[in-house]
Amino acid sequence: MRLPLIRHGQTPSNVQGLLDTAVPGPGLTRLGHEQAGALPAALAGEPIEALLASPALRAQLTASPLAGSTGLEVQVRHGLREISAGDLELMADGAAHRAYMSVVFGWTAGDLDQRMPGGPDGHETSGRFDAVISELLAWGLQTAAIVSHGAMIRSWAGARAANLGADYVARNILGNTGVVVLEGDGNGWEALSWMGESVGGRALEGSLADGPAGDAVRTDGTRRPEGGPGAG
Repeated sequence: MRLPLIRHGQTPSNVQGLLDTAVPGPGLTRLGHEQAGALPAALAGEPIEALLASPALRAQLTASPLAGSTGLEVQVRHGLREISAGDLELMADGAAHRAYMSVVFGWTAGDLDQRMPGGPDGHETSGRFDAVISELLAWGLQTAAIVSHGAMIRSWAGARAANLGADYVARNILGNTGVVVLEGDGNGWEALSWMGESVGGRALEGSLADGPAGDAVRTDGTRRPEGGPGAG
């Protein structure tokens, strides 16, 4: 199955650098709506058979133009929601960003026993996303598109795709409406592209207020010199 994983469009919380992970959460900025509106053309080559989104308002608004262009219903799955920030919710300081992303990438590296401060552990978080993917595989689809969130996509894809890993997803940004394409089945996954770049190419640079969940950082959550500003 081919699996385009799409991050939602820009939100006001992204612009403010907030760790905003609660549902339903904020809507999209004007730029966020423009980003969402560009997705049908960007994904015109993908024969999408099912379109899923998290319960967050920003994810469903991002999926709406794709639903219109494909004629598909947006199917909401709670397992696709953003990684909960727990006690770090709505914080915008660098220390909070580092604490959040260090746990996220710890899970990607396999330390699922780590727990987000005041929040879930990696078993619970990865497991709920896995359950949605298992559902899609059971449907026997060729291509299913998912609109989810920066930290969730980076952590899950980094852990599941054999050619990614924690360091790759940490050093490569995932901007708003960035797409990661995976291909595989229940026996394993391979990442084909990351933000339009073939996996294995150059590290991507820059950010346009995409938020901390999309920034290029080290696996301990500290910002890389080339990383841009940014929230979930």
